[in-house]
Amino acid sequence: MKTALSLLTLALLAACAGPETKKPSATEAAQAALPAPAFPNAGGSGTAAAELPWAQAFQGARLQQLIPLALANNRDLRVAAANIEAARATAAARDADLWPTVNAGLTGSRVPNASGGITSTYQAGLQVSAYEVDLFGRLRSLGSAAQAQLLAAEANQLAVRNALVAAVATAEIALQADEALLKLTRDTLASREQSLGLIRQRFDGGIASELDLRAGESALQAARVALAQTQRQRALDENALVLLLGSALPPGLPAPTGLLADFEPLAELPTGVPSEVLTRRPDIRQAEAQLAAADANIGAARAAFLPRITLTGSFGTASSELSGLFKNSVWSFAPSLIQPLFDAGRNRANLAGARAARDAATAQYEKAVQSAFRDVADALAGRATLGEQRAAQGALVDAEARRLALAEERYRAGIASSLDVLDAQRSLFAAQQALVQVQSQRAQNLVAVYRVLGGGS
Repeated sequence: MKTALSLLTLALLAACAGPETKKPSATEAAQAALPAPAFPNAGGSGTAAAELPWAQAFQGARLQQLIPLALANNRDLRVAAANIEAARATAAARDADLWPTVNAGLTGSRVPNASGGITSTYQAGLQVSAYEVDLFGRLRSLGSAAQAQLLAAEANQLAVRNALVAAVATAEIALQADEALLKLTRDTLASREQSLGLIRQRFDGGIASELDLRAGESALQAARVALAQTQRQRALDENALVLLLGSALPPGLPAPTGLLADFEPLAELPTGVPSEVLTRRPDIRQAEAQLAAADANIGAARAAFLPRITLTGSFGTASSELSGLFKNSVWSFAPSLIQPLFDAGRNRANLAGARAARDAATAQYEKAVQSAFRDVADALAGRATLGEQRAAQGALVDAEARRLALAEERYRAGIASSLDVLDAQRSLFAAQQALVQVQSQRAQNLVAVYRVLGGGS
């Protein structure tokens, strides 16, 4: 009868914790986050990006030196590594909770007795204090939560690493674009200085008007403004690269060339993007591990409603005199069972908080899936249009170059004014600048595709 009553009491206490909802699987959470049409069919070739190491993806001579330097010195990556060690230590501590703690102790006491004398007691031996028997899985749940947090920390380190590789490549592309713009601006400045000299000769000879002269001076100063802006931007981009590296640029690093081959150090990537590739992204794995940790914390909160059994014991020797300390053996064994009856709602509040944290982790996981698909969609949209934009911009540069050649020919023949030449120069310079920018954007888009598909390890 007593056993049946005890079991009924435990069942009622467990029921007080409330029914537990089923933990969503990764696939269920992903499908809840996005409609089915958003999932490309499996079997695409996007896996190639996730399995392509950065050393094979980026062939540029500068990046082959810059990326290892960043991986060795970047402070964000060091923080992520330290977080892994902290999570590993916490998991080890939770695992240790499953085992009793055994201490070696030596105690002594001297107290007055009723007869007016002093009673001395000396003890030495092994002690086990308040070892909890994990009958209902509270400690195991806390250990599972700690292990899940360790997995989340490891996934976060990989995510930081992938983002760092992509950031270094993007900064390098920006620096190469700055170098290309500097060369272009210097060439334009030299061309406009030559044009201004010719206009000034014609003005001195009474052939050109002062309007032509002032227009030439204006075009020259505009080129000088553009040169100063580009020099400043190059310095800023180099500073950003140094911050990513965590150290100064290595002395033997080749100088940026500004050539198109260095703009695009990453080869074209396959377009297939199966959903399995995205669920292997480190940020999604991190969110999934955090969801598992939140679910384990619910188990620990539910176990708090059930009895907690602890064992305390000791084994050793005791004597009233130090000289006879090791002659007489003593032992003690004191189990205890504690059942919460009234805690002013503390356990119920802890369970509600654990459930709310699990709901938040589920939402974070779904958001990570949504963000991953959005990142890939954005990167592929840029890939589809930036190539066409670059081709069109290149054609525009060719057209403006032919226009300038014709304007200069007509100007030398005396059938066009210098204003026509200056206008053609400005249009060509703007078109060339835009071409460099779109080339840079396309190269950065290739890096983005590589990153969002999980590449960078």
